Amino acid sequence: MSFHSTPPRQTPATTLPTYAARDLTKGGDLAQIVLDQQTYTLRITRAGKLILTK
Repeated sequence: MSFHSTPPRQTPATTLPTYAARDLTKGGDLAQIVLDQQTYTLRITRAGKLILTK
């Protein structure tokens, strides 16, 4: 007997807000994002990856 978990439901991408990282950083490589009085830093690396830190 095997047990399988139900795959998570995915929300269609067309219903999610979408933001361009370069727009958030205004052409730079850093932006600050605030959530519930906590500030996070979004960074675009030289390799084009995103890093979000607290």
